[in-house]
Amino acid sequence: MAERQIPSARRFKLDPIWLAGPGILYLILLLIVPAAGLMFLSFRDASGNLSFETYRQMFGAGIYVQVLVNTFSIAIQTTIACLLVGYPLAYWLARMPETRRRVVMWLVLLPFWMSALLKNFAWMVLLSRRGVLSQILTGVGMGGPVDLLYGRGVVVFAMAHTMLPLAALTMLPTLLSIDFGLARAAKTLGASGGQAFWRVVFPLSMPGVAAAGLLVFISSLGFFITPALLGSPRETVIGQLLITQVQQLLNWQLAGAIAVMLLVVTLAVCLVYDRAFGISAVSGERSDRNSNGVFARLGRLVIAGLAWATDLLAAVFDKVPGFKRRDWLLTAFCVAVMVMLLVPVLIFVPMAFGSSSFLEFPPRGYSLRWFETYWSSPNWTGATMRSFAIAIVSALLASAISSIAAFGVARSTSRVGNLAFLLFMLPMIIPNIVIAVALFYLFAQIGLVATDAGIALGHTLTALPVVFVIILTTFKSYDWRLDQAAATLGATKTDTIRKVTWPIIKGSVVAAFLFGFLHSFEELTIALFVGGGVRQTLPKQMWDDVLLQVSPTLAAASVIILAVVTIVFVAAERARPR
Repeated sequence: MAERQIPSARRFKLDPIWLAGPGILYLILLLIVPAAGLMFLSFRDASGNLSFETYRQMFGAGIYVQVLVNTFSIAIQTTIACLLVGYPLAYWLARMPETRRRVVMWLVLLPFWMSALLKNFAWMVLLSRRGVLSQILTGVGMGGPVDLLYGRGVVVFAMAHTMLPLAALTMLPTLLSIDFGLARAAKTLGASGGQAFWRVVFPLSMPGVAAAGLLVFISSLGFFITPALLGSPRETVIGQLLITQVQQLLNWQLAGAIAVMLLVVTLAVCLVYDRAFGISAVSGERSDRNSNGVFARLGRLVIAGLAWATDLLAAVFDKVPGFKRRDWLLTAFCVAVMVMLLVPVLIFVPMAFGSSSFLEFPPRGYSLRWFETYWSSPNWTGATMRSFAIAIVSALLASAISSIAAFGVARSTSRVGNLAFLLFMLPMIIPNIVIAVALFYLFAQIGLVATDAGIALGHTLTALPVVFVIILTTFKSYDWRLDQAAATLGATKTDTIRKVTWPIIKGSVVAAFLFGFLHSFEELTIALFVGGGVRQTLPKQMWDDVLLQVSPTLAAASVIILAVVTIVFVAAERARPR
């Protein structure tokens, strides 16, 4: 009888990380495999033989090198702008009471969830020769009509405007975890306000700053909407080249080489970040890197210089009447930033009710004609219904995959959990334009191009990081002793999930679903490639309208999108746990 008892076997328990298996398989099949196939294709010639001719062509032609330089320089400038403006905004939010902060965060996040296409088109209207800013400058005697479009400055400004909420809200969790009493203690020991901030608060917030810079830079590398609409040919970026090579020239080898360049740069930036902070710091965890490394020593030198400069500036302000207390300066700056974030979102409302045959702000008359045109157009209504259907399916798939995976990662004690987390972050780390091209390459071989299913699968893939992080955060803060208490009282696993676990986490799951819906509803890049120009989602229909005719029907569609995004966003925020 003793030989039949195998206690060690009975005590064996499978690590919950296996629950992340379906999501990891999804990522491998729809992201890693097609991206790798596209990369390998760049090392083949037309006959399928190993060749580096594509790379010789890319680096030998001056136009491709110039586009690469443009892309990287614009991404760096955008990142610097977002960090310089986003850090004061995040710091301001972190010092607010919780209730007020949630309200202000709604206003910051709302422009983020609005399509970059809409915001860029709003800048086209506002900054054109007939725009309101040109009229103001003309009215104050600055000469004739001023055209502020089609230059590097407006491209960087518009991209920074789009990425700013991402930067600020990536830095916010790190700032919230800082004990600001440390700065007050430093002041009591003789440190000035500038010294206390730069030597105490700022070093503690560096993981969040670096994470924000990493995400903004990587996202900017794949941006093509803003340079295409607001830039001149001198601001052409890699994303525009990819669209040309894939959709017009069908040059897959060169498209693969361009994708390889983006991935190599992305990987290099991630490795530098991991070396300095540890990749886990992206999720808000504290870094355990050596504080005496090269990066740390260089950082301390920079911080010392900034502290000295701040004290010098404060001494100058102290001599100016009314500037003895300077707290209002931060508030005024952040309010101005929030107004700037909301302006391109809100101007579509009056334009949609304009009576003229072209878009202008402010409108000269008011009419409902463009809403009537929108609702009577099969193209617009069909694209809207398709976007709703695809968004619902994508959000359901992303929520189901992420819920199971987040539970497994949160409960896992294996080191594989960190790898699983990194894999689920890949769609956020890899530039979106590369994902779209890789999916187009894969779906073209299996017949999913120009299908609603293909677009839904692609949207699910890119929505996974957002949905996964929201649910994982809830599971990591969940008190698992509640489940144990229910089990000791005789509850089955099913009863425990239904009566204990689900009521606590359902708010986060609903919020994750709604944010997944928003992501899909506003997504353009995947629809542009995988849709094949046949399946029109609402963002794709708007993109075509901007490129071809720019009718005021676009403003009416924008108001409808604004209403949908606002309702879903508010519902998602209210569903999230306090």
